[in-house]
Amino acid sequence: MDTGLETIARDWPDAAKAAWMSSLIEAFKAHTATIGIIGLGYVGLPLACTVAKKGFSVLGFDIDASKVARLNEGQSYINHINAADVPQLRRDGRLAATGDFSRLAEVDAIILCVPTPLTRQRDPDLTFVVQTTEAIARHLQRGQLIVLESTTYPGTSRDVMRPILERGQLRSGRDFFLAYSPEREDPGNADFSTAAIPKVVGGDGRDALKLACAFYDEVVTHTVPVSSLEAAEAVKLTENIFRSVNIALVNELKTVFEAMGIDVWEVIEAAKTKPFGYMPFYPGPGLGGHCIPIDPFYLTWKAREYGIATRFIELAGEVNTAMPQRVVDRTIEALNERAARAPKGSCILIVGVAYKKNIDDTRESPAFRIMDLLEKRGATVSFHDPMVAEIPRSRDHPQFAGRRSVPLTKAALSKFDAAIICTDHDNVDYRRLIDWCRLIVDTRNVCAKHGLKGTNVVKA
Repeated sequence: MDTGLETIARDWPDAAKAAWMSSLIEAFKAHTATIGIIGLGYVGLPLACTVAKKGFSVLGFDIDASKVARLNEGQSYINHINAADVPQLRRDGRLAATGDFSRLAEVDAIILCVPTPLTRQRDPDLTFVVQTTEAIARHLQRGQLIVLESTTYPGTSRDVMRPILERGQLRSGRDFFLAYSPEREDPGNADFSTAAIPKVVGGDGRDALKLACAFYDEVVTHTVPVSSLEAAEAVKLTENIFRSVNIALVNELKTVFEAMGIDVWEVIEAAKTKPFGYMPFYPGPGLGGHCIPIDPFYLTWKAREYGIATRFIELAGEVNTAMPQRVVDRTIEALNERAARAPKGSCILIVGVAYKKNIDDTRESPAFRIMDLLEKRGATVSFHDPMVAEIPRSRDHPQFAGRRSVPLTKAALSKFDAAIICTDHDNVDYRRLIDWCRLIVDTRNVCAKHGLKGTNVVKA
């Protein structure tokens, strides 16, 4: 009795599959393949522009109709993307966007760049990965390459995505090809664009790995193939856990050295003159962005399945999570000492709500936690950020949505009892802050870096 699967196998014999793979690899090399990218945010849009600039035709998919409309009108909604790139790529016919997921059937490769947040219980939330994979499954075509770039725990591609994609009669490694390649975006870093960063690639079998490497070889400086999907997934977690642990270390050192009257920033600058065995990391008001505050918990969650407690990772998370409260405590202490002011009734200015300098991304920014803690103590809080005109809505801090950046004028600054520098943007006039603010709490050492000194500056 023919179950249907035998028919599929007869219709796609090894020779036919080999011929298809060969033609797809040639299409990658000739840049004639059409690439679909799902999720046009801080990872997906830079990737889409990079792939299109290499000569590929790119069709971007997003459930946000406003993003689709703006891209099709030749506009970018991410500040650090070259303003000329999107309109030029639209004129060249290399980049288009859509919310119609049935058009996934038109592309040769599908790359997922969707969010992987945490639940309120700090467990992995794969809602976007699952929903997107289900959409792909409805329109999956034989011979397509599917690549997940979203950060996740080892086993997601194989144990979550593959069963969804195989709900029909197509099978991974025989009819379609599944791979994982972790994104390595560093928004605002002019030294490392998407194309300049090596790409780690893992595949569900040799054929998937070969195809994924063939594609990324044409897009980035070089590829780094690894033995499995799980190894590639683990690479991204390792990179971000490394940063999380080391940032926690210097945050703890800052607390210790401060109690001893030692400037941790001076110590780090001196330590990094050692040409071997040391890599500088810097303290701050807490972790922000979509990666470092979130990714380590994906591994701690997965480790529990194996009965392993990731104590080192969890301790780093505790140290980093406590930093916003420490900034608030230091601010209250300075207000009491220098102005005999209590937090209740004080007016506080937050300088910088983006999670890192020179970008407009506010995801997981520690500034919002600091604002929340201050307002709960009765302070009135405003913000200035040259990259963020208005605070967008977020799940954890919806109360701040719609607040607008105040100008750094003498009249405006004279109304504040203190200014807390949370983000050290380059295009902020820190001299104005020193000249016109009663108290500055500097969490980034940016005043000292600019050679600016004042009795009203307190490091935190």
